[in-house]
Amino acid sequence: MPSPPASSLTPERLDRLFAALADGNRRAMVDQLARGPVSVSDLARPLDIALPSALKHLAVLEAGGLVESDKTGRVRTYRIAPGAFNGLEDWVAQRKAQWHRQFDALDALLAEQDSQP
Repeated sequence: MPSPPASSLTPERLDRLFAALADGNRRAMVDQLARGPVSVSDLARPLDIALPSALKHLAVLEAGGLVESDKTGRVRTYRIAPGAFNGLEDWVAQRKAQWHRQFDALDALLAEQDSQP
């Protein structure tokens, strides 16, 4: 399932995205998938987790819109979903812009106070 565009980042989707990234095993899977598509067994092996556990983690990543998969024969392969991080990047950029506006206002206030006798 493709990731929705960043403009459709709802609070629920943001919650699923952050929940998906909240676990170290899932972040390790994302790191591994960033290098290219990987089978479930190849994702589980370096984490030393059982396949059912790996599948549960992957289901959370998929619900968060971070990964997608396909199945060929008996092998399920996962990859990073196109645009998986767009909504997160936009969310962070909005907060950074807000912080910069607040710091700019503080700088202006301090400059005004410094210029007064």
